[in-house]
Amino acid sequence: MEKINKKEYKEFLEKHERAHYAQSPEWAEVKNEWKNEVIVIRNEKNEIKAAISLLIRKIPYINSSIIYAPRGPVCDINDEKSFKEIIKKVDELAKKYKAFMFKMDPDVLASNEQFKRMAQKYGLKIEGKIKEVTNQLQPRFVFRLDLKNKTEEEIFNSFHSKTRYNIRLASKKGVTIREGTRADLQEFQDILETTGERDGFYIRKKEYFEKIYDSFDKEHLKLVFADYEGKPIACVLNIFYGNKEWYLYGGSLNEHRNLMPTYLLQWEMIKEAIERKMDCYDFRGVCATDSEHYNEGLYRFKKGFNADFVEFIDMHKVYKPIIYFLFEKCGYKIRDFKLKLSKK
Repeated sequence: MEKINKKEYKEFLEKHERAHYAQSPEWAEVKNEWKNEVIVIRNEKNEIKAAISLLIRKIPYINSSIIYAPRGPVCDINDEKSFKEIIKKVDELAKKYKAFMFKMDPDVLASNEQFKRMAQKYGLKIEGKIKEVTNQLQPRFVFRLDLKNKTEEEIFNSFHSKTRYNIRLASKKGVTIREGTRADLQEFQDILETTGERDGFYIRKKEYFEKIYDSFDKEHLKLVFADYEGKPIACVLNIFYGNKEWYLYGGSLNEHRNLMPTYLLQWEMIKEAIERKMDCYDFRGVCATDSEHYNEGLYRFKKGFNADFVEFIDMHKVYKPIIYFLFEKCGYKIRDFKLKLSKK
């Protein structure tokens, strides 16, 4: 497999319309418990025209691995020749690492039947209805706000009237915005844990957020707080990569939620994306299964910014059916059990 020049790969990734932070070398550093391999396909000028960053992990107790491409590949999704070459090289790596499956959830809409047919042609199976949202590595359902060629005024006026009201209310009531540093990650962690306890979802440890903060330079990452009377009451951690910005993590304290600090934070981060002339602000996932929204408040919050509800394709390729069957039946149950223990 070709040894990849990291600078060249990053330049390709950041210029591509399908750029995604999860395909970046920085994200591979965050996920360094997985081995990383990058496949590139070149044109006649020896320039990268397609690529995929793979995370590879050996499964304990069995002599096999899983290969995962978060939001990959990055390519012209209508270029079948390049896609075929990528899958061929993935198959070669599957043999090298004795993989039982290859999983990918590309930045491609679930409604793209042409891409589905092409993927199936090369052995990939399209995931159907979601049984458990916790089994998704990247969110299948997200809200995305289209910013391309739009002004700040146009974007703000497109928001739901209640969202505009809440943004103005936060400013009027004295909520201020402050950019944080690595030293503020404990405050960030405390706010997230309060949010997790209130809304019933798992929060990663502080060390994970430190790893994210250390892996991305400050051009690509921002930690921002909403303060009231000199104290933080809400926060976000956002990533900027290529033509997009992602709302990666965020939360709020129980006190002063009536001041609507989360609305002001989102608007400030959207304005940052507009200033950087980005095409898209990605609010990331909502807990949805077949269009049923299990956290209706989060769904309404993100929808209020006039964002589009988007479903991505989810697919996999099986190399060792027996191991795959056992993993599907038992693997997720073991992981969920561990998560429940960690919450307790």
